[in-house]
Amino acid sequence: MITVVAIGKKHEDWITPGLERYEKRLRRPFDVAWVLLPHSSLEGVKARLEESNRLLARLDDDAFLILLDETGRQIDSPALASLIEECQVNSRRITVVIGGAYGVDERLQQRADMVLSLSKLVFPHQLVRLILLEQLYRCQEITRGSGYHHV
Repeated sequence: MITVVAIGKKHEDWITPGLERYEKRLRRPFDVAWVLLPHSSLEGVKARLEESNRLLARLDDDAFLILLDETGRQIDSPALASLIEECQVNSRRITVVIGGAYGVDERLQQRADMVLSLSKLVFPHQLVRLILLEQLYRCQEITRGSGYHHV
């Protein structure tokens, strides 16, 4: 199972059907558990620090941590599928973190095994959740050798 820890409110009504579509398709070990933490009531650097503290408190020390961040490394779907498969072969739990509007602090950046950018574009957090699930489904299908991902 892949755990997604995200700052933000519950899934909004407009995004829920898309999330449910991919969640139904995901099979072990690609299935997802959501941990949604509320936004900080603070702003700027103070919000980033407070949210990062709560995110760090929810992370297992031995999990492979993928931090989604617009400044992260960009890879293609087959490379992400290989990374996830390698973690699974090595029995490493995977946690994906989606920070808040002000990002995350340096401690969380340093804790991450990989800082990943889904795009050079910036997306709303609700949409990032859907894009992430579609990519996890794509990784599952690449690993299975299905025809979903066309080269």
